[in-house]
Amino acid sequence: MGSEFPTIPLGQLCDPDRGITYGIVKVGEFVPEGIPIIRGGDIRNGRIEIDHAKRVSQEVSEQFRRTVLKGGEIVMNLIAEAGHAAIVPRDFAGFNVSRDVAVIPLNDAVNHRFVEHVLKSPQHISWLASRLQGSVTQKINLSTLRESPIPIPPRQIQDWIADVLGALDAKSELNRRMNQTLQEMAHAVFRSWFVNFDPIRAKAEGCQPLGMDAATAALFPDSFQDSQLGKIPKGWQVRSLDAVAHFLNGLALQKYPPNGNDCLPVIKIAQLHKGGTVGADQAAADLPPDYVVHDGDVLFSWSGSLEVVIWCGGRGALNQHLFKVTSPDYPKWFYYFWIREHLPEFQAIASGKATTMGHIQRHHLSEAKVLVPPTELVSAMDKVFSPTVEAMVGNNLQCRSLAAIRDALLPKLISGEIRVKDVVHIATESGS
Repeated sequence: MGSEFPTIPLGQLCDPDRGITYGIVKVGEFVPEGIPIIRGGDIRNGRIEIDHAKRVSQEVSEQFRRTVLKGGEIVMNLIAEAGHAAIVPRDFAGFNVSRDVAVIPLNDAVNHRFVEHVLKSPQHISWLASRLQGSVTQKINLSTLRESPIPIPPRQIQDWIADVLGALDAKSELNRRMNQTLQEMAHAVFRSWFVNFDPIRAKAEGCQPLGMDAATAALFPDSFQDSQLGKIPKGWQVRSLDAVAHFLNGLALQKYPPNGNDCLPVIKIAQLHKGGTVGADQAAADLPPDYVVHDGDVLFSWSGSLEVVIWCGGRGALNQHLFKVTSPDYPKWFYYFWIREHLPEFQAIASGKATTMGHIQRHHLSEAKVLVPPTELVSAMDKVFSPTVEAMVGNNLQCRSLAAIRDALLPKLISGEIRVKDVVHIATESGS
């Protein structure tokens, strides 16, 4: 990252009494009332999302007092993927971290948000990735991390850069929270209609179903019928999950090595978790078209940590262990929410496998049953669900654009190619 400002090793920017170090080597048994710990996989997209069930005893945490958090430090995942970093919220004070997490306790002479942006930048990620070590599991050594070159402008410029880039991150975070709300609302409506049968029960009792117009309510039946699943709404059908959607398994893409400039990033389970393809392997672009993934496609990982997402990480190549799910007959929301409904069941099957990587098989898709209303009712439901899914996709695509702007701005601001005051002025003038 070219810079008009001096470059200082990251280790010299830290609190000298603490320094950069890693966390608890052996966490032992988790205890219900213990100390929450942050693990490497908890740090994603500039956020820390911990599993509060993962707690260690006070005694174990005390053995690693050097990494007991105060809030305000930067934490970084050391294993496998470079660049996953986040600032520790103040309400995480007292938490600890695992062996695969580095704690970076910056001193107060630097703006912590500014340094965090540098650590997450594509340029710095590339610098770290070229220095990963280990034959089986690659990792960032602490000595490498301490030597990381950090361009340091005057404090006022650090503050300005942090504010400008922070505004972009704040908008992305707002979109993320909005999508979380939209998803929860849509899933609640789906379960109300397809699992709890609230509109049918209301009509059976002579009441008007809540939250819908009269025309839509008229399409719901007012009674039930027997089925292999028990009582279901009259006129609805029971079908298998793989009968309402096509599950296309990805390719062994090592057989399609990149063959020039026209390549595609390989979308694996790791990319599914990250929601993007930064640092992904590359494959030849001349794949069969069905194996090319586009924004808005439904992807379902059937092994490892089972997950279903509506992909918004850009065009890519579908790797094995992932299904691309499509249907010529039913809208996207229909099979997406039905997969989500069966996901806990699939995850339980996978976790019960006596292998290193649990998975489900094709017959599990056939055994998973879904309810299919008449075509007219599905069309009416589509007017409720499709706009929600489209809004979620739109928000995620905007987040990707904001991240691209942020990543492009940082090196230009640091190099002096773009002056911070000019960006602040433009933002002020535009009312941003």
